Amino acid sequence: MNLRRRRRILVDARTPVHYAMFAPVHRAMDDDDRVRFSFIASDDPGQAGAIFRDAGDQADVVGPLAAALLKFDAYLTSDFTWTRLLHDTCRIQMFHGVGGKYGFDAPTEPLDAWHRLLFVNRRRLNNCIAAGALAADSPAIRLIGMPKVDCLVDGTLERSAVLRVLGLSPDRPTILYAPTWSPASSLNLLGVPLLARLRQLPVNVIVKLHDRSCDLRRQYSGGVDWPATIRPLLASDSAVLASSADICPYLAAADVMVTDHSSAGFEYLLLDRPLVRIHVPALITLANIHQDYVRMLAEVSESTTAVDDTIEAIERAIADPLARSAARRAVAADLFHEPGSATQRCVDALYDAIGLSAAPRTRNEPGARHPETRTRELACRS
Repeated sequence: MNLRRRRRILVDARTPVHYAMFAPVHRAMDDDDRVRFSFIASDDPGQAGAIFRDAGDQADVVGPLAAALLKFDAYLTSDFTWTRLLHDTCRIQMFHGVGGKYGFDAPTEPLDAWHRLLFVNRRRLNNCIAAGALAADSPAIRLIGMPKVDCLVDGTLERSAVLRVLGLSPDRPTILYAPTWSPASSLNLLGVPLLARLRQLPVNVIVKLHDRSCDLRRQYSGGVDWPATIRPLLASDSAVLASSADICPYLAAADVMVTDHSSAGFEYLLLDRPLVRIHVPALITLANIHQDYVRMLAEVSESTTAVDDTIEAIERAIADPLARSAARRAVAADLFHEPGSATQRCVDALYDAIGLSAAPRTRNEPGARHPETRTRELACRS
């Protein structure tokens, strides 16, 4: 391989959160003149601008035809997308969550078409091997962790600073409601009356919708325009609808999180703060959620089924934030491989895949931002 040749990496994403998974790695490598990144929304090219809005004004967004004709040294995605390319390339899968949904932890198809599999944790790796989708000695295996959540444990984000940027008082308890996407989600089941009740409490409320919940197609949102539905319920100085694709700043701001079943619920465990789970059996079935993950989320949270018991659980969580702390810490250690340093491992794996030595480090933590910088970035998107 010609070491002087500039390497090209194509990053594919279906939604903004897929890019958010890769964003810390992009930031860490973006100053390296030996590497050029291009971006493609292969499933919906017309949405590429929105999907990669956080990649920067100079991001090289390409369409399917241009991508097919160009020579890339690596193709990276955090979902099971597969852009057709005419030239051979190193195919890299980095996954985009730890929720155990949609077959990620029990694949029915072989994974051997991928040249690198960047696993978030050993549990998923073992599940893929047990499912027969991957050989235990596959040279594609890399145990990386999740770069996106490094900022939750490295001091990058600070609760009060994020709340001030959002226009919310740090002196009030903050409740984050972050349901997953699905016509069977808690958002569709009881989201509106739940928010109406939350607005009666002396708390801040942050609502973080999944990207797919903003898609009007019935299979994603149930056909409801959720941003338009929710905004009137949040019209005050103590409630906001989150606008950033990256949920991490909102996780850092929250004292209690309410979800149904989402990867973000597990990510919140890294902060060891109370979690309330709205149990929706129809969602578990429709999203094909691995039962191990249903069990784990139940262990670390208080489970509810309706508006009244959810409000009561939130009040208990505010009063006793240490309840279930040991369980939260144990599950977080299981699901996130060495959080705080995943970005560097991912950077190293990517350099290895394209045949380059790692660039000299110019920051203490690759992909990290000073707290004030991350807060300003959030302000620009809010």
